[in-house]
Amino acid sequence: MSLTKLSKDTEINEIVSIIMRDGGVIIENFLNEELTQEIYQELSKQLDSIPDGEDEYFAGTKTRRMSRLFSRLPQMQLVAMNPVFFETAKAILQKPLHFWSGENRVELIPDVQIGMTQAIQIWPGQKAQPLHRDDSVWMWRHPIYGREARVQIMFAITDFTEENGATKVIPQSHLWDDQRGPQIDEAVSAEMKAGDALIWIGSTYHGGGANVSNEPRIGLTMSYDLAFLRQEENHYLSMSPESMSNFSDELKGLLGWNMSSTFVGFVEHEGRMMNPLDLLNTQRN
Repeated sequence: MSLTKLSKDTEINEIVSIIMRDGGVIIENFLNEELTQEIYQELSKQLDSIPDGEDEYFAGTKTRRMSRLFSRLPQMQLVAMNPVFFETAKAILQKPLHFWSGENRVELIPDVQIGMTQAIQIWPGQKAQPLHRDDSVWMWRHPIYGREARVQIMFAITDFTEENGATKVIPQSHLWDDQRGPQIDEAVSAEMKAGDALIWIGSTYHGGGANVSNEPRIGLTMSYDLAFLRQEENHYLSMSPESMSNFSDELKGLLGWNMSSTFVGFVEHEGRMMNPLDLLNTQRN
């Protein structure tokens, strides 16, 4: 079974339907060639100064990983706010919950936040990464009953081929329980042209492939997570309020400077429970 490839103009409900059926989908021409090339030039230059990893088991010793992308990559806003990715993530993650508050039955819709960012450069000679589920960082249990924790993207900065370490994915593995382990012969390579993107959910088994080619491959990954979970990457220490001056309030909130609908993330200011975004904007004015 291979992964379905869709146009970036596909309706969001169709994209969501295929992801929930297969665990992931490839979006062709997610970003145009000019923008993809700009990102390639920026990332490849910065990755030159990043050392290889030291973890033979998971991160790789012939792989370079660079986070803090919102402070390093000017085009990162365009990746995060791309409606194909953003609207798909919200449609999957923002399932309402109904509960009682006294005599009132209340509907609560969870917020989303940006969890982690990383540019990943896999060099020739790197072995395949162990197949894993990303929602294991919160000890999520499977099968999922009602709520996914994460929607993630892998944007191909260079072509992704089976030979150069394209991401391996096990289709429909998001339906498995926790007793069944992943086998590499069950996985398929998410082969993509530069500019394409793989979108998958946190319960799907996947991992970086082995690079048996003569050239490195570069991908950019980012996640949208449920906002009541702790973010995998600490954005608060990786960037200053001043560096976000050109970010929209929506993007600032997605990066964590916000209070969720469940009041998680509030900041006390002069005796009041305050939305950090309001305090941030007040201090800048």
